[in-house]
Amino acid sequence: MATDLEAQLRAASLRVTRPRLAVLAALRDHPHVDTDTVIALVRSDLPTVSHQAVYDVLRALTEAGLVRRIQPDRSPARYESRVGDNHHHVMCRSCGAIADVDCAVGHVPCLTPSDDHGFVVDEAEVVYWGTCPDCATDRTSQ
Repeated sequence: MATDLEAQLRAASLRVTRPRLAVLAALRDHPHVDTDTVIALVRSDLPTVSHQAVYDVLRALTEAGLVRRIQPDRSPARYESRVGDNHHHVMCRSCGAIADVDCAVGHVPCLTPSDDHGFVVDEAEVVYWGTCPDCATDRTSQ
């Protein structure tokens, strides 16, 4: 699997480094995690990696389009490796769980604004808010 990650880095004209590979692997296996979680996951493979190195890698991967940064209202920034498909998210108000939701209509930008103010819209970012099944079950059992 590291060869797939290496190929992604090379295709984005980024050097292949152990911290970059570790961050990509962490995000592939754990989507929608915050920076602290990424650091902990990376440190399980690279115990001496610094906070700053992980922040720098996340920034470089985001700028290169290999990683997407999302920041739902009242939530820390989260990162995921699913990019390029204009998908959306559903988020639990209670526990903060996040899941991917495919494009609302099936083509970019997924939603048509009532007034685009002259903008050429090419993307819509949507977060659906609600209660996840686990939290809903907890509420009904109380």
